[in-house]
Amino acid sequence: MKLNKTSKAKGHRSLRLGRASQPNSIYLITSSTWKRASLFAQWPYAHAAVQAFTQKAVLKDAQLLCWVLMPNHAHWLLQLGQDRNLSSLVSAMKSASARAVRNAGYADQVWVRAYHDRAIRREEDIVLAARYIAANPLRAGLVKRVGDYPFWNAVYL
Repeated sequence: MKLNKTSKAKGHRSLRLGRASQPNSIYLITSSTWKRASLFAQWPYAHAAVQAFTQKAVLKDAQLLCWVLMPNHAHWLLQLGQDRNLSSLVSAMKSASARAVRNAGYADQVWVRAYHDRAIRREEDIVLAARYIAANPLRAGLVKRVGDYPFWNAVYL
């Protein structure tokens, strides 16, 4: 969608124009921490965030197929339900985890406002996206084996 001169949307909001989230669709989401801070390298903050964004009350009828929480970003493979659109779901996950991290003692902003999303359209791409997510700590050199990293999960296990 082209923006005309009278459009009020600017910055990251303008990137959302023309995008639609569809119920039951699967999306690969990436979100970074504020100023790329490595706050999730600290166990209490990472544990608090995971406990928050994996809650059924936060996800509602959406399903978290695979996720990894890296020191300064997160990847989520989400299947939407009927209750929320993608923006609302990601906002709820980030809000819940930010509250939990602040309750654990972190004083600064947790997440950047924006996030990157990619719709997964082909069945065979779902497993490829999950493998990409799960292998993130390995590619980053944080562990020698994927199973050694504590902050990830996948329904495919």
